Amino acid sequence: MSDRSSALEQGAKLEIQMLHDRVLVRVPVDEGERRSSSGIVIPATAQVARRLSWGNVLGVGNNVRNVKVGDRVLFNPEDQLEVEIQGDGYLVMRERDIHAMATERTEHGTGLYL
Repeated sequence: MSDRSSALEQGAKLEIQMLHDRVLVRVPVDEGERRSSSGIVIPATAQVARRLSWGNVLGVGNNVRNVKVGDRVLFNPEDQLEVEIQGDGYLVMRERDIHAMATERTEHGTGLYL
């Protein structure tokens, strides 16, 4: 019996390491209703077609080049794989599926800020 399988049987906690070009992202829980820039209240039940989401990077694989743990990234949540870890939901995606990131590193910025 290998050390890994015996550790799983004994209930030991194992660290999750992302592989290749994969990124683990936590999407903040929706607070419900939100406001537009002009102050109009948008209810949580309002449907928005193909809306991109911001999330926080919690882990990256060894082939990820531009994204680092702690960055906020913009992506399409409908095209990603969901995983549940200890009761919390996370998304797993490829680095190429990330459209933008919010970071203090301003090499090629847009001039817009969160």
